[in-house]
Amino acid sequence: MISSKKPDPFFVSLLKIAENVRDSAHYADDFRINTVADLKEISVHLKNYETAGDTLIHELIVMLNKSFMTPIEREDILELAIRMDDILDGIDNFTAHLEMFSLIEIDESMRTFLGYIVKSTDEIVKAMELLASKKLLKMHEHSILIKDYERKCDDVLRSSIKQLFLNEKDPIRIIQFKDIYEQLEEIADYCQNVANTLETIIMRNA
Repeated sequence: MISSKKPDPFFVSLLKIAENVRDSAHYADDFRINTVADLKEISVHLKNYETAGDTLIHELIVMLNKSFMTPIEREDILELAIRMDDILDGIDNFTAHLEMFSLIEIDESMRTFLGYIVKSTDEIVKAMELLASKKLLKMHEHSILIKDYERKCDDVLRSSIKQLFLNEKDPIRIIQFKDIYEQLEEIADYCQNVANTLETIIMRNA
């Protein structure tokens, strides 16, 4: 059982990583794309979030290598950090593909995906705040919500691809939109991976 003293520096580091991921998701969701130039702007900003995330991961690894004792298994700390970083990489990849395709049409399906991804990252931050406060059992409700959002993204993927093949006649656009939809659903999978890691940490330490 983890003691309930002041926040551990490892948990504080994980919270910073989560907050950076959340901020990147909110930025991607809030940004409104009207021109091809906007695609470049959002791609550059998301790359900045990714760079910041890489720095935070590096700092955590250095801390792990220097520390003899960790509040939970060091493998779980690193796994959680990497799983959160996957989300950030996925968001960056999504915007990079928008720019590569010069795709300025962010349709309702994409907005729905992004909405669930934003909600998932919000829950991840809440879970990290609980971890920093050493309230592990309370993290469970947030992992459940994240998994529920991922299931909803599965439904969005199926319906959006079905509508795409029914309504779109241009094969190039079908390829582009299908690729974007699948990338967004993959980000939701990354969020679920974080939830699964949280469950493992709860099981081992609560």
